[in-house]
Amino acid sequence: MSATFGVIVFPGSNCDHDAYHALAHVMNAKAKFLWHKDTDLSGIDFLLIPGGFSYGDYLRSGAIARFSPVMQEVTQFALSGGPVLGICNGFQILLEAGLLPGAMLHNENLRFICKQVHLRCESTDTMFTRSLESGQVIQVPVAHGEGNYFTDEDTLKKLRDNDQIIFRYSDAKGKVSEEANINGSIDNIAGICNKERNVMGMMPHPERAVEKQLGSDDGKLIFESILNELAVA
Repeated sequence: MSATFGVIVFPGSNCDHDAYHALAHVMNAKAKFLWHKDTDLSGIDFLLIPGGFSYGDYLRSGAIARFSPVMQEVTQFALSGGPVLGICNGFQILLEAGLLPGAMLHNENLRFICKQVHLRCESTDTMFTRSLESGQVIQVPVAHGEGNYFTDEDTLKKLRDNDQIIFRYSDAKGKVSEEANINGSIDNIAGICNKERNVMGMMPHPERAVEKQLGSDDGKLIFESILNELAVA
């Protein structure tokens, strides 16, 4: 039996249909939308929290969505080992919910950034990245105003020591540098996972990079990895 993906929809989400399209129409996976008031996750094998501007990003990005009824269930799902991927605003929501460490600040240049970027895969030891190679560079788009990842030095050390930094911003050749750091994120961090490795958040949008006509299909590698892992689970 194929795995079922749940794509959570909040008021203000605008990447939910992109995520659904990538999963259902490109990757041929079984997917369904989950409204933010839903509290029944039965039959769901994987949760995807998409990007957008949940609740208009009032207060802070993800701060209000964190209190939606569905998030109690998401937290229980994650704590019981269920796989969760948060993309852009979804990453911000996971941070606000305490399922991932750290916080998001406004981009260093205080401007909204929307463009293709390069990411270097730092770890293949997750269900999200086993189809990639360590050090492999992929190209995916970003679209955010608050993507400047920050955490304290102690937490950063733990992220490094526990191999929880999954993606860093780099150039096309994989060089991680200040010039490649598009938003000022500490240590060029573009994506991290939790210590248990079943929850990942990333600011770039792999769901918008699954068709070459749109500039890149490198995002398929992430979804292929997830599908392969779920097939043998």
